[in-house]
Amino acid sequence: MLVASNRGPVSYEVLENGSLHAKRGGGGLVSGLSAIGPDTDAVWVCAALGDGDREAVRRTGGGLLPTEETGGQRVRMLDIDAAVFADAYNGIANSVLWFVHHMLYQTPLEPVFDAEFRRQWASYEAYNRAFAEALAEEAADGAAVLIQDYHLALAPRMLRRLRPDLRIGHFSHTPWAPPDYFRLLPDDIAAELLTGILGADRAAFLTRRWADAFTDCCHAVLGPGIPSGTRIGVHGLGADADFLRERAHRPDVTERMAVLRAEIGEGRRTIVRVDRTELSKNIVRGLLAYRQLLDDHPEWRERVVHLAFAYPSRQDLAVYRDYTAEVQRVAQEINSHYGTPGWTPVVLHVKDDFARSLAAYRLADVALVNPIRDGMNLVAKEVPVVSDEGCALVLSREAGAYEELGEDAIVVNPYDIGGTADALHAALGWAGGERAERSKRLAAAATALPPAQWFLDQLGALGR
Repeated sequence: MLVASNRGPVSYEVLENGSLHAKRGGGGLVSGLSAIGPDTDAVWVCAALGDGDREAVRRTGGGLLPTEETGGQRVRMLDIDAAVFADAYNGIANSVLWFVHHMLYQTPLEPVFDAEFRRQWASYEAYNRAFAEALAEEAADGAAVLIQDYHLALAPRMLRRLRPDLRIGHFSHTPWAPPDYFRLLPDDIAAELLTGILGADRAAFLTRRWADAFTDCCHAVLGPGIPSGTRIGVHGLGADADFLRERAHRPDVTERMAVLRAEIGEGRRTIVRVDRTELSKNIVRGLLAYRQLLDDHPEWRERVVHLAFAYPSRQDLAVYRDYTAEVQRVAQEINSHYGTPGWTPVVLHVKDDFARSLAAYRLADVALVNPIRDGMNLVAKEVPVVSDEGCALVLSREAGAYEELGEDAIVVNPYDIGGTADALHAALGWAGGERAERSKRLAAAATALPPAQWFLDQLGALGR
């Protein structure tokens, strides 16, 4: 069995003395792969993301990384040429495919599919080919291969041509664009992406909505029907309840709760959001909705604090740096306009700190999750699991999690500032009993398919 993803379960940094320090990653894939057990003959193929990773690959001669550095997992890291990787990852995956699937383009000005785009697309093809060739080399006869996400949309067909004996699955962790938006792409590129994924025996998605959008795109771009060799599946990824609850009660989280309580002040309600400063997360409109709440309902002034954790993402792209700066500007503007000597309306943190995020989860009276568009959104599932007193969830109808959590959330149109402000007011007004009861139901739905089961279900479906 093999797993392929851009980011692997370990990353390296070169220390001042020249030695390498390995840091294990987290997330659903790491949890999922651990579910199959160390005795399984499995290999994880990933890309070297930085100088430390590239040095680790060189020291192993391009072979498997030392298992003592990977938590016992067998990992092969690919040292793809840095310029090719940058074009494929930033130029195509994050600046084109992400924008298409999240419908983020300002279409009067972008996208522009010119000669530079075609040059970067050639790098994206080369990047996918490197993965396909490595998987073909590592795979035993008839092995199962689970290829992950939009970075590797071409790899299934490439691998199929190299190794027709393999059982290949592809999983998309993002939304999938509807046909009218997907067809912003040049016709040949749109067809390549679809036929790339259709090289798999099974193409899977986080929700039925995204799966249906994919099949609609296939019909619109390639013609009626899905090739008989490809099955379409849906696997919603849930929160890892046991891990979250245990991790949320460690001493470092308790320490951060004390710091946050001091920042919040005595007896105040909390609205919590935890996101990367990803354009699709809609952080700026969330802040504007909070400002609207303070305007429309002045009774909440000095009685509520918005804990907004916006951790910088993809800062090598100018549009992301500008977005992070706008988040900071709007938060500062709210604090300057409404703040008093004893009350800071928005407590904004931009340095990533998982323990602090868990502390905020535990303190949350209201969780605000209002993405423009999101494949799933695990924060919406994690906060109800961890919240000490139970929380109300204000949830965008454009998050994949809406399909599972919408019944017990307050659902909003992510573009509607006034509607989101009204939802925050309603959520803050819920009595403790209602919050606790709804939070309990939300947590049950959120943990119905934990990462280990999510992974094993895909593997089982591919075997069938």
